[in-house]
Amino acid sequence: MKLKHVTLLVAGTTLFLTSCKDKETSELAQPDPLAINRDTTMHPGEDFFNYANGSWFKKNPIPETESSNGIFRTIGDTINAQIKTICVKSSEDKDAAKGSNKQKIGDFYASGMDTLAIEKAEINPLKTEMARIEAVKDISSLTEAIAHMHTIEAGPAFNFYLAQDDKNSTKYALFFTQGGLGLGDRDYYFNTDTETTNIRKEYVKHLQAMMQLIGQDNASASKNAATIMKLETDLAKVSRKLEALRDPIKNYNKMSVAQFKALVPNLNVDKMLSTLKVAKADSVIVGQPEFYKGLNQLAKTYTIEDWKIYLKWVLVDSYAAYLNDAIEKQNFKFFSTVMNGVTKQKPRWKRVVSRTDASLGELIGQVYIAEYLPKGTKEKLLEIGNNIRDVYADHIKKLDWMSPATKQKALNKLSKIVMKVGYPDKWKDMSSVSIDRKSYCTNVMNTKKWEYDYMIAKYGKPVDRTEWGMYPQTYNAYYNPSNNEICVPACNIIVPGFEGRMPDDAVLYGIIGGSTFGHEITHGFDDQGSQYDEKGNLNNWWTKEDLEKFKAKTKLIVEQFNKYEALEGKFVNGDATQGENIADLGGVVMGYEAFKKTSQFKNNEKIAGLTPNERFFLAYGYAWMVNIKKEALSQQIMTDVHAPAQFRINGPLSNIPEFYSTFKIKEGDKMYRPENMRVVIW
Repeated sequence: MKLKHVTLLVAGTTLFLTSCKDKETSELAQPDPLAINRDTTMHPGEDFFNYANGSWFKKNPIPETESSNGIFRTIGDTINAQIKTICVKSSEDKDAAKGSNKQKIGDFYASGMDTLAIEKAEINPLKTEMARIEAVKDISSLTEAIAHMHTIEAGPAFNFYLAQDDKNSTKYALFFTQGGLGLGDRDYYFNTDTETTNIRKEYVKHLQAMMQLIGQDNASASKNAATIMKLETDLAKVSRKLEALRDPIKNYNKMSVAQFKALVPNLNVDKMLSTLKVAKADSVIVGQPEFYKGLNQLAKTYTIEDWKIYLKWVLVDSYAAYLNDAIEKQNFKFFSTVMNGVTKQKPRWKRVVSRTDASLGELIGQVYIAEYLPKGTKEKLLEIGNNIRDVYADHIKKLDWMSPATKQKALNKLSKIVMKVGYPDKWKDMSSVSIDRKSYCTNVMNTKKWEYDYMIAKYGKPVDRTEWGMYPQTYNAYYNPSNNEICVPACNIIVPGFEGRMPDDAVLYGIIGGSTFGHEITHGFDDQGSQYDEKGNLNNWWTKEDLEKFKAKTKLIVEQFNKYEALEGKFVNGDATQGENIADLGGVVMGYEAFKKTSQFKNNEKIAGLTPNERFFLAYGYAWMVNIKKEALSQQIMTDVHAPAQFRINGPLSNIPEFYSTFKIKEGDKMYRPENMRVVIW
C-alpha cells in the first residue's frame, strides 16, 4: 500500500483520504517547509545542516526560555498544548470521581499551579525524609537511608534498577551501577578547560545557596558545600568515562549476594536489599566493580555527618523544582542558566504540564490517543516500519563483507524484531497512586514511589515483553536489545508544516522512515546491539572474521566523528557516540532505499520545485533541525551519547553517493569525503 494518498492531519482528530489533485492544490496554497527552510545563499556541500535549515534558524532564534530551538521544540509545543487542555479540563471537573484518571490528572496539575500553597509549605513536604536522614547514626543506618532514597527516586551514592538480565532476557535482574554525581558526568569534576573549571566554581556556589535555603547559616552552608563537592569528586574518581560504559560485556558483572557483600563489606547489604524491597535476592549485576570498591572505602572515609549533609543535598536537589519559588529559581539558575545558557524560566503552566505528563503520562496517554490522534496512525506507522525492515533484509543479503552464515543469523534477528508502534494494547494500573490538591511536591513523590514499586514488583516474575517504556505522546523512540524490539510512539506521525495536508513519501521516509524506524532498527546492529541475539541475550552470533570486519567499519565511523569540532577546541566523542552514529547512517540509507520503491521516486515527481532526491535528503535534514546554545552544546558533548544535530545530518550524508550526485558535491567542498573514506556498514 502506497502512503502518498494518505493525509496525516497531525493537529486534528481525523485522517483524510485525498486525490493527487487535492495534494497539488493543497501544497500550492501552503508554503512547503523543505523549500522555505533552506538557506540558498550557501552551497549544500559546505554545511548541509545549515543549508537545509538556515532560513528557519534566522527567522526563529532560540527563545530565552529554551536551550535549543527546532523541530523537537515545535512538535513539543504542539503536544504540550494538547496536554495542557487535558490537564485544565480535568482540573475544572469538580465532579470527577475520587481515584479516577480525570481526578488524578486534574488534582496533580492544580496542585502544581497553586503557588500560594507551595510557598506556604516551604520545604515541609520533605520534612519526613529530612528527619529520616537526621536519624542516621552509623553505617548500617546510613546504608538503609541511602537505599530508602532510591525508593523515592532520589538516588544518592550509586544507581540501582531492575531490568532484564542481559544474558538471560527471560529473567529480571537487579543492577547496581555507578552514580551519585550532582553534575552527572565524571569529567565535570576533572577537566581543566576554562568553561568546566567555571562550572565547578558555580556548582559550589549553588551548593552553598541551596544549603542556606534549607535553613543553614552562611558558615555551615559554605563548609557543607565544600564537603559535598569533595565527596562527589571522590565518587567521580572511581567512575568510568562515558565511552567506557558502552561495552555491555565489560559492564556486566554478575555475582551472588555473598560476593557483593565481599565487594562492599563496609555497607550493610542485607539492610540495603531489604529496604530496596528485594530481601530475597540471590544475585546482582554490578556494572563497575571498581566504583563499588571505592564507595566501600568512602563509606568510612567520610563521617556520618558528612554523609548526612550529602544525602540532604541529594534529596533537595531531586525535588527542588517542586518546592518554593526561591529553591526552584536557584535550581533553575545553575542547571538551566549556568549549564545550558537558558536565561528565563518557561511559563509555570509549561513546567507543570511537563511534570504532570512525566508523572501521569500513562493516564494522559489514554486521553491523548482518543482526542488527538489521527485515525489510522498506528497502521501507517507499522506500514512504514515493515517497508524499512524489508529493504534492510535486501541490504543484508547483498553485503559483500559478511559471510553467508552470519547473514543468516542477522536476517533471523531482523525478522524477530518486535515493532511497538502508536500506543500499547494495555495500560499500566495506576489505581494505587494517591493524588490530591494539597501538595505538589508530595504528589510528585507519590508518583515516584509508585514508579519504584511498579518496577520492583516485577522481580521474580516472568518478563512482560508487551510493556512499553514510552507514552504515545512522547516524541521519541527506542530500541530495547533485551527484547529485540523497537518502540515508536504515535506522536512521531507529526510533521510540522504539513498540518491538514499530505506529507509526500520523501518526507515520510526521510523523517519517519529514516530518522525513526531505520535508526531504531539499526540499533539492533550497532556496536552494542549487535552483541545481542534474536532473543535479546548477550550472545556472540558472529564468525570471528565477520566480527573483525564489522569492528573495522565501526572504527572508521569513530574516526570520522572524532574530527568534528562542535565548539572551538571541543570535538565530538566518536567512541561515546558511535552507536547513535551507526544508527543514523543505517537509518538514512534504509529510509532512502524504501523511498526508492515509491511512485514519487519512480515517477520523478517534483514538489515545490524540488526533485524526489532533494526532498528526501532535505527531509532528513529537517528531522534533525535543532539550533542549540553553546552552553547546552558543550554539555551535550561531555555527557550525551548522541552527536550534535549538525553532525547527525552532515556525518551520515557525507557517506552516501546519492547525496553527492543530488547536490553536486565535489572535491574541495567541506563535506566531501574521498570514496575510500566513506563509511559503509549496513
